[in-house]
Amino acid sequence: MTSISSLGSGSLLPQEEKLELKKQSKRLFIGVPKEIAFQESRIAIVPDAVQLLVSHGHEVLIESTAGEGSNFSDNKFSEAGAKIIYDTKEIYLADIILKVEPPTLEEIELMKGRQTLISALQITTRSQEFINRLIEKKITCLAYEFIQDDSGMMPLIRSMSEIAGNTSILIASECLSNANDGKGLLLGGIAGVTPTEVVIIGAGTVGEFAARSAMGLGASVKVFDNSLSKLRRLQNDLNTRVFTSIIQPKVLTKALKRADVVIGALRSGDKRTPCVITEEMVEEMKEGAVIIDVSIDQGGCFETSELTNHANPTFKKHGVIHYCVPNIPSRVARTASYSLSNLLTPIILRIGDFGGLDNVISSDVGLRQGAYIYKGILTNKMVGQWFNLNYKEINLIIASI
Repeated sequence: MTSISSLGSGSLLPQEEKLELKKQSKRLFIGVPKEIAFQESRIAIVPDAVQLLVSHGHEVLIESTAGEGSNFSDNKFSEAGAKIIYDTKEIYLADIILKVEPPTLEEIELMKGRQTLISALQITTRSQEFINRLIEKKITCLAYEFIQDDSGMMPLIRSMSEIAGNTSILIASECLSNANDGKGLLLGGIAGVTPTEVVIIGAGTVGEFAARSAMGLGASVKVFDNSLSKLRRLQNDLNTRVFTSIIQPKVLTKALKRADVVIGALRSGDKRTPCVITEEMVEEMKEGAVIIDVSIDQGGCFETSELTNHANPTFKKHGVIHYCVPNIPSRVARTASYSLSNLLTPIILRIGDFGGLDNVISSDVGLRQGAYIYKGILTNKMVGQWFNLNYKEINLIIASI
């Protein structure tokens, strides 16, 4: 009777559900310095994004003329709600620093410490001192190269690769033109005229979008890569049967002899790009053919490649025009800036809405992968091995918080 009466006393009545309270939002203090890297014209955030961030209660500081290279005036940023800063030191006092290129050692010195830096890492061009300085200042660093989305893709890198692939074909078209002392060929050709031959080395994102652009213009395209899975994926994504081949020297040499344009789009995750086109192969190419080495920022995949810049982008060797400018997306800086801003802005908004980066990293695996230094602790295995430094898994750090 006791148990029955206890059941009737209300113990089985509906109870209040205990829901997890949303993290309290946080007002962010964001600094966007002017890029000082050679011929870097992009900016990490555009005026439309600034307006969105300011409307959510965040404060955005933009260094004067930071958007000039992308044709965004100080006035545009000011009208969007940003505060224009003329003293670089003041920018680096912000809690979150948004950059395109990695900071220089001098810029790191301007940082007050215990901040968040979101930028590219470009590990092959960094020094151990660069990493040590960031660790000393206990900076939390997120790299564009490591940030992943829900599908495991790296959206920021893919976006820049898409731009590089499309732009490489436009550059090749310019180099073939009489206006630039080229052969006078129309890339793609017209009815009744043999189409131009385009050879693409690498079936990654750059290669895919270069192929799309070339085929869209009517060119005959051949794609080489040592990965069969990449070649299959490329054919599936293009939804057409395009010539593909493993990088076999005889087949590649034959294709190069007939090529009007060759795009080098091989990538290496953490080391130098393999050099697959020898000088002898280049010597056998047609007079006036064009080489666009998109891989030049990792050493290039042509033996004849030499680093050039946007002011003097080409040179001739063995009668072949070479374009070997790193950072091709900076050539179309406004489009590239919009693309970066579109991907970065939701991340910044989430950091604010969830009360800080710590709360977002603990729940967002993709963003967590982007961290290579967390509050002064090196957390990325590849970076640790590259610089021979001790590292600690970020998952263990997050679990202990």
